[in-house]
Amino acid sequence: MKSKLRTADLVLVAMFAALMAIGANLTSFLVIGSVPITLQTLFSILAGALLGRRLGALAMIVYLLVGLVGFPVFAQFSGGLRTFVSPTFGFLLSFILVAYVTGLIIEKSKEKKLTTFLIACFAGLIINYVLGTHYMYFAFQFIANLDAVSYQVVWSWMAAPLVKDIIVTIFAAILSTRIYSTVNKSRGVVPQKIA
Repeated sequence: MKSKLRTADLVLVAMFAALMAIGANLTSFLVIGSVPITLQTLFSILAGALLGRRLGALAMIVYLLVGLVGFPVFAQFSGGLRTFVSPTFGFLLSFILVAYVTGLIIEKSKEKKLTTFLIACFAGLIINYVLGTHYMYFAFQFIANLDAVSYQVVWSWMAAPLVKDIIVTIFAAILSTRIYSTVNKSRGVVPQKIA
């Protein structure tokens, strides 16, 4: 893959950064524990699956930087440097790795079939939960000094979002297999045929 970004690449990166902002606030009025229910996991997985590891991760970096600068693109229309001490900041960081690993698995796979996309998308979901939930526990214990919030409590808060995220991850895998070739052709990349 060329290191030079095409116009189509820049448009897709910007589009996925915007989709993350929309997904962050579409349903974020629902909060369980300290976890807003958003569609960010869906869009970070799709970014990796459709744009590949490099552009998918770049889209997530752009989204994160836009929010850290102060634009209200994070859940519940928040933004700014105070996000660093938010219990959910780990999820924001994880989106970069989610997109990268999802894209990497698909790019390295010889056969582009639904099974490949499912494995890649669920790998992204696992990364999102492991990094995000561990950071949230760390934030409650060491930043907020809330010893009452145990490791088990933090993971129990993730049960309801997990059901939603399993469903959207399956949706992301199916959708990706259907539009992967079209997205890559628009970027001037000749994709492998999907089985």
